[in-house]
Amino acid sequence: MNREKKIIRASWWAIIGNALLALLKLVIGFVSGSFAVIADGIDSATDVASSIVVLLAARIIAKPPNVKFSYGYKKADTVATRVLSLVIFFAGAQLAYSTIKILVEGSVMKTPSPLAIYVTIISIIGKLVLTLILYQTGKKVESQMVIANAKNMRNDILISLSVLGSLLFTTLLQEPLIDRIIALVISVFIMIVAYRIFMKSNIDLMDGIDDTGLYTQLFEAVKIVEGAHHPHRVRARKIGHHYMINLDIEVRPDLSVKQAHDIAKNVENSIKSNLPNIYDVMVHIEPLGNKEEDEKYGITESEIRNHKA
Repeated sequence: MNREKKIIRASWWAIIGNALLALLKLVIGFVSGSFAVIADGIDSATDVASSIVVLLAARIIAKPPNVKFSYGYKKADTVATRVLSLVIFFAGAQLAYSTIKILVEGSVMKTPSPLAIYVTIISIIGKLVLTLILYQTGKKVESQMVIANAKNMRNDILISLSVLGSLLFTTLLQEPLIDRIIALVISVFIMIVAYRIFMKSNIDLMDGIDDTGLYTQLFEAVKIVEGAHHPHRVRARKIGHHYMINLDIEVRPDLSVKQAHDIAKNVENSIKSNLPNIYDVMVHIEPLGNKEEDEKYGITESEIRNHKA
């Protein structure tokens, strides 16, 4: 089974599982009178929307390159991650608004029935299963989009645990205010998670990389190639879960075009052999000792050493 099919299969598990849990929690939340369970149900409903976004993105990613998109559609993974963050944040903001409105207006609050406790326990078990499915799939196919969705599910487990705790205290103390306060805390937590996912997607959209150790591996891969000197203007950016590498190297000026090409090809092969998930490598050849003052972009080995220091 290829990468896209694995993402689609995991997404369908998430859609069906979350839809059932959301429906169950919303119905029981209203019947039992627990605003925290309703909040948990709304969060599960956003997971359905998130998984649908992932499913649609997986189908787009599978499309081959064309004249308009010569690099293919792999960055749909990153765009979908950005959309997920906005969906999650909106749900958290709506929940916070509704909860604050109830607290400010001082509406009559009733203590939730024990039925809310049982559905929350079922939710914790169900979310744990879905989290494991998504996280294992995301790590296997190296999709930040699927991993982001798995982290969202993992956070749902913590949310459901907090709901369970609030329900136990609410039932024991007969104080419905606890239920509403926990609902507000959940909404804030949801928005924080959304913000973190949003900021993570910025790196890929801005053609940056979060693991700068990749550059160290890259320079080491060039060093072992005979005839390749002074790698510089090194640039790496992500296309989906793959890396696109561009770099300049210097070779002896007396070499033939064929000899210089062979060195460049050996550099490309070395990088692909020593670094994971390489989409493509573009090597620009320069004569040894060449200086160009107008070079603005790219990383040098000394910059990486200074960055570590």
